[in-house]
Amino acid sequence: MKDSARVLVADDEPSIRFVLRETLESAGHEVVDVETGEEALEALASQTFEIAFFDIRMPGPGGIELLRHVKAIGNDVAVVIITAQNTLENAVEAMKEGALDYLAKPFSTEEILPLVDKTLRTRALESEVRSLRREVSGRIPPGERLVGLSSSLLEVFKTIGRVARGNVAVLVTGESGTGKELVARAIHGASNRADGPFITVNAAAIPRDLLESELFGHERGAFTGAVQARAGRFREASGGTIFLDEIGDMPTDLQAKLLRVLQSGEVSPVGGNQAETVDVRVIAATHRNLEAAVADGSFREDLLYRLRVVPIHMPPLRERPEDIPPLAQHFLQRYDAELTDRPHMLAEEATACLARHDWPGNVRELENAIKRALVLASGDVLTPEDFAFLEPRTASTDLDAPMPESLEERAIAETQAALESGEDDIYRGVLPRVERAVIETVLRETGGNQIKAAAKLGINRNTLRKKIVDLEIDVPGRT
Repeated sequence: MKDSARVLVADDEPSIRFVLRETLESAGHEVVDVETGEEALEALASQTFEIAFFDIRMPGPGGIELLRHVKAIGNDVAVVIITAQNTLENAVEAMKEGALDYLAKPFSTEEILPLVDKTLRTRALESEVRSLRREVSGRIPPGERLVGLSSSLLEVFKTIGRVARGNVAVLVTGESGTGKELVARAIHGASNRADGPFITVNAAAIPRDLLESELFGHERGAFTGAVQARAGRFREASGGTIFLDEIGDMPTDLQAKLLRVLQSGEVSPVGGNQAETVDVRVIAATHRNLEAAVADGSFREDLLYRLRVVPIHMPPLRERPEDIPPLAQHFLQRYDAELTDRPHMLAEEATACLARHDWPGNVRELENAIKRALVLASGDVLTPEDFAFLEPRTASTDLDAPMPESLEERAIAETQAALESGEDDIYRGVLPRVERAVIETVLRETGGNQIKAAAKLGINRNTLRKKIVDLEIDVPGRT
């Protein structure tokens, strides 16, 4: 493998160019830095680079335009997009267009060299990957968007961008109200099926005896009340995407029929003899633990493998409190004109009040809380009094609560408290409450090396950095 790389840096901030140059050259890499999109185009036309760091906005063509340019002309330079605007659209567009990675400012210098090493290790595979990414078209439709600034949500955005180009099945997991359907809509909107139908079926909301007909259709006279034939949702979704919500609640006999459809690509309506081929992408979602359902026999293991080609987990809102302010503002803007006759603002004290709530209903609960406050507010500014109906965060979930003597005792205490309160999904609920101690222990073991710590923890380095800031963790060796 080649030990050094030629690197192009294009950013209009001198400090960013300086930091990148110093970091890369100290590791033996050769760097060319420019401050405009035009200069980047000139450098790309006259020189060869293994990797390029492009600011998403700078004079002349921005990072996405430069990324599209190198893909269009067949240049095999690996591109990292840098931006101060950490949004769904930026992340999805960058990854969909074939970026190697996406860095949100401010970033650590520890993140840079692994990206170059990754490029040098995987260069032989880049041509195939880029050709697949170029096949992706479409966009995220207005209004069907995820909102947030957290690093965990950014990882979801990246996965959406990567998976959109293919037709593989996706299983979205997460607690109720986290936005699993929005993930499905975002994948559909960013795919080459965006112009096709997006059909939603909630397996928990349809009576058992009607679900088969709802999914696969029926012929006239197939059963009492079938006065006319019906195509069914799979055939209606042909050329597009079908979203199977609450798939964990599907009866086991229908699971077998769904598995056959996924294996053969053919649908047989109830009461019919002819199978019809359908071209449908399947995205499923559940709040249930399907591995546990497989273990107790209520869910087919082979169906789970068919549905979970690419898994995406939506973290609960309590694990990403930094998403609460932008979400609250988003819902305020969305429903203000619809529910009231005058504009409203959200006071900083009210935002702090929202941050102290545990949000067991997740984003959906926050949405409804904003609606309720808007309807009942007496003034033009929403204050903490307008959210008095919310319960404050319990002591057991307070990150500043006294910690038992050992991590094991902490976990046992949190688990017992969750059991006594009747909490469900205890595994995912308790773990975030002890993660500070886990992260601190690993950081001490690695001497404060965040790259090694992230690898041992099995999380993205951006996620680790964000948690260090959010949980106010003192990193050993850092002054």
